Amino acid sequence: MGATAAEIRSAPIPAASGRVLRRRLFDYFGWGLCALAFLLLSSAMIWILVVVFLRGFSALTWNVMTHVTEGTGGGLLNAIEGTVVLAFGGILLACPPGLAAGIYLAEFDRGRLAPVIRFLSDVLVGVPSIVIGYFGYVTMVVALGWKFSVAAGSVALAIISLPYICRTTEMSLRQVPRPLREAAYALGAGDGRVTMGICVPSALPGILTGILLALAISVGETAPLIYTAGWSSYLWTGHLTNEPVGYLTYAIWAFITEPFSSAHALAYAAAFFVTFFVLVISIVARAVLDENAGWRRLRSWERRKA
Repeated sequence: MGATAAEIRSAPIPAASGRVLRRRLFDYFGWGLCALAFLLLSSAMIWILVVVFLRGFSALTWNVMTHVTEGTGGGLLNAIEGTVVLAFGGILLACPPGLAAGIYLAEFDRGRLAPVIRFLSDVLVGVPSIVIGYFGYVTMVVALGWKFSVAAGSVALAIISLPYICRTTEMSLRQVPRPLREAAYALGAGDGRVTMGICVPSALPGILTGILLALAISVGETAPLIYTAGWSSYLWTGHLTNEPVGYLTYAIWAFITEPFSSAHALAYAAAFFVTFFVLVISIVARAVLDENAGWRRLRSWERRKA
């Protein structure tokens, strides 16, 4: 006869074998290393944010936000304006080719150019930003005669942002459900209509997230702008070439080493603005991505209910 439930519960549990015990020890050891790495990383990040926000916020004054830089003092209005102009200029230049390349990789993967574009995109991500700055200096500042300017700086930032927009666009389009494409083809839509009318709108939140992340990277760049945008203590007059422009990361790099308290205050304030801008952009990107995931879960629940 079979054993009763009470007999099964009261039966002694056999001792774990040596293999199971070693596996558990390795699991605990691995989880412990992960927890330690997380604590170290989070502690470093929190410490950086606390130092930047405390010192930067204490250095913020109305004069810093409304006046231009004057030597090692004054304000950061010219740097704030230049950062916004350069970052958005780079994104505007990077979006058309980045989106086109991402759409091509996702929708026309069988083409001969797809492996080449994917390889070049991966290589471009690993190129140091100072090398891109040197390339911009040789080609645009010197060879084309643009000198230090908004145009040269924006092109350098566009080169840096291009692979991020390309790959996030590709991954977002690949997440579009295949039945959605098949339904569009069944209704007689062509490749162009399916891609631009069905797939791109469905993947738009993910694409916007990639663009915002590329924008955050552009705000925090320094090395390529030193060689392409230069530095100016004046407000931008609207000229795309032959006119240098200020930006926040240069203020951090240049003023923190000066032996003056006014220069240190400008460096701390600039670090605060850069960190604040990057944090806001990252939060907006995360909100867009979470909203997209929420809509997907809602549509999935509605389909199951139907």
